[in-house]
Amino acid sequence: MIENAGQMRWAGQRIDAQAPGALPGLERVANLVRSVRTPEFQGMTFHEVVAKSALNHVPETARMLPGEWTINPYRGCSHACVYCYARPTHEHLGMGLGDDFESQIVVKTNIAEVLRSELARKRVLPERVALGTNTDPYQRAEGRYRLMPGIIDALADAGVSFSILTKGTLIRRDLDHLARAAERVDVSLGMSIAVVDDDLQHAIEPGTPSASARLETVRAIRAAGLDCTVFAAPLLPGLSDSAEQIDALFAAHADAGATAVLPHLLYLQPGVKELYLGWIERERPHLLAGYRQIYAEGTRATKAYQEVVYRRVRESLARHGLPRPDAATSDLFALHGKRNAKPVAAPVEPTLF
Repeated sequence: MIENAGQMRWAGQRIDAQAPGALPGLERVANLVRSVRTPEFQGMTFHEVVAKSALNHVPETARMLPGEWTINPYRGCSHACVYCYARPTHEHLGMGLGDDFESQIVVKTNIAEVLRSELARKRVLPERVALGTNTDPYQRAEGRYRLMPGIIDALADAGVSFSILTKGTLIRRDLDHLARAAERVDVSLGMSIAVVDDDLQHAIEPGTPSASARLETVRAIRAAGLDCTVFAAPLLPGLSDSAEQIDALFAAHADAGATAVLPHLLYLQPGVKELYLGWIERERPHLLAGYRQIYAEGTRATKAYQEVVYRRVRESLARHGLPRPDAATSDLFALHGKRNAKPVAAPVEPTLF
């Protein structure tokens, strides 16, 4: 998903069932086989489960991606992005959205085999399947479990197009699988890079590869003959949203050969909002009053703030020769809830920070 796609609805997958014999505190992790800790992943526990289903269908009532089919090989994410919208999904497993989300990773070890079986049984195949809409399929655990090659091959063999969104440079390992798949189906690849300042990236996304490593991954994807959209997601008020910061970000994307850039604003749903603002209060306390003003209305930034950032984004995209996103794919370009909305006039910039 797209890094601000909202809480995933886990249709078609039982996440509330009590698993007999589960480890203490993991009663809701169905079909648990074992929990694993290894020296090379210090501080992390992998809970290996046997999945009964690989494909999730997003209900038409979902806020984002309605009607889409998704695959999530992992639950929880070691990237540990403070702002991650997917954190509340861990609460469905009886775990916390803070440290547990980052360190207690559920791994669907048989997902590739289950996917092949599901696709073989379906009378009508999904038009497209999205990976990375919830937690990252190329997080660190993928280096141990290698689930993605089997998933990619299963989708391609069944003739199902797919998209992958990731912050993980490990996707480079599978470029040969992806290139072969692209000969048979439509393959859409996206790399999330919203911060190019190393200090800020380490503070706000402590488990992710560096921005420079991700930009090199964009170059590698393009060198393999595949398109790569970069998601500038999320733009962070007071941290990465100035005209100069946005311009430096988009310049880096353009230099890496990004096919397109999709910017998104920070989305703070309940639970994540408290966690993120707690981080702001500890680490950047001078920004707290501004955040409370911008997000006074709830999960989304005020319209006045959105319009300011919209103008900065639009001008920078044009400056670097990057295509303007369609209104359906970026919340910055759907301020009025209309597809292909006309650009708004430049407003007076607020003095929040």
